[in-house]
Amino acid sequence: MIALQVNGRRVELAGPTPLIAYLETLGVSPRAVAVEHNGVIIDRSRYEDAELDEGDVVEIVRMVGGG
Repeated sequence: MIALQVNGRRVELAGPTPLIAYLETLGVSPRAVAVEHNGVIIDRSRYEDAELDEGDVVEIVRMVGGG
């Protein structure tokens, strides 16, 4: 079991988890969000390479259109 912070809340996962898999469990389309992982904004093309691990700090922001 690992613990990390996602959008200011403590989250526990079974173990290190690929970012893309975590987004899928949330029902979030990778194309509709921006992700900051430990202070670094991840390019969408790298979502599949990123892994969430113990102590990570993640911010997931949904894109909202409007005008």
